[in-house]
Amino acid sequence: MSSIEQVRSADATLTVTVGGQPLAEREVTVAQRNHKFLFGCTAFELVDGVPEAGDERRQRLADLWLGLFNFGTLPFYWGRFEPVRGKPDTERLRAAAQWLVDRGCVVKGHPLAWHTETAKWLLELSNQEIAEAQVDRIRREVTGFAGLIDMWDVINEVVIMPIFDKYDNGITRICREMGRIPMVRMVFDAAREANPRATLLLNDFDMSAAYECLIEGVLEAGIQIDALGLQSHMHQGYWGEEKTLAILERFSRYGLPIHFTETTIVSGHLMPPEIVDLNDYQIDSWPTTPEGEARQADEVVRHYRTLLSHPSVEAITYWGMVDGGWLGAPGGFVRRDGSPKPAYEELHKLIKGEWWLAPTTMVTDAHGRLRVRGFPGEYELTVGDATASFRLEAPGEAAVEVALGPEAV
Repeated sequence: MSSIEQVRSADATLTVTVGGQPLAEREVTVAQRNHKFLFGCTAFELVDGVPEAGDERRQRLADLWLGLFNFGTLPFYWGRFEPVRGKPDTERLRAAAQWLVDRGCVVKGHPLAWHTETAKWLLELSNQEIAEAQVDRIRREVTGFAGLIDMWDVINEVVIMPIFDKYDNGITRICREMGRIPMVRMVFDAAREANPRATLLLNDFDMSAAYECLIEGVLEAGIQIDALGLQSHMHQGYWGEEKTLAILERFSRYGLPIHFTETTIVSGHLMPPEIVDLNDYQIDSWPTTPEGEARQADEVVRHYRTLLSHPSVEAITYWGMVDGGWLGAPGGFVRRDGSPKPAYEELHKLIKGEWWLAPTTMVTDAHGRLRVRGFPGEYELTVGDATASFRLEAPGEAAVEVALGPEAV
């Protein structure tokens, strides 16, 4: 058994019943319908309008997206979402979130508080007014989207937030005055109050000890964090298994679920290693190449295998389905012309192949029982015209009763 199977597999004994009686020695078909693990990607393109009849390219991209992912991240950058105070872009985001939820996807909003791409009109306010506006903004979004979006990157890149000096902005102003931990407390308290059932993340790109110190300070202050977000943009080269596992070991010691919130692996030339801030890399054209696509496919498979082998990881979000997104990089699984790259095909073989239970025919025993092994998630059992759904909730042994309707007899 592979390390991934040891960490991820549920071994379930199903008892199939009809009217409370075991369905003995009958042929049944079991098939997986969704993963509990969150295989995610940004879904920013959906904000511009969900696929409609006749829009073949958009529909093709949507089909490719749904062919891999069950978890979508939508953009709530304050500067774009509410460029004019009091006029948020709520309805477009709501339509995109509803489209994803209707197709069985979990949706996350990103981010609620961040010093970059924040609202410019905050600079017209006093620090006290900025803090009040930030709290009000969080309450509005988290309350208004509850039921559609119940997961949020609450605060983004707070390690650098109070010392950020590329340009003036309201969020750095108040973080500098308040301090990091009081800032984290303010925004998490507002989000928690607005939706107590929501999953709330602390998210950062800084994998140094500075992030660990922040996490320790936040936890010691009694602030409840539901999951840690770790960014892994690899524009300058693949991290490799050793570095990735070392990072996982460092951040798993807090006993919190880990989400790899922003993963990018490029299929063109690599960004020069001397670049400190990835945003500083300016280039007119950054094409994908056949050699780069082969490298990307290999590294994507290795990266996902590494993450799935660690029990603390509960979600992976890939940062950009299509080439040319953030920084213009060829980091997507799909080329600019809409055709899938080898990385898409190879990841599909994992998510919907190796880590997926395809329709499988089995026979119940004299007590209506059968054994099923698969990743936690949603499943369907069929006998003739009768169908029932069931879930495998967690790795390890499980006993599950599956009740069919009378048409199964």
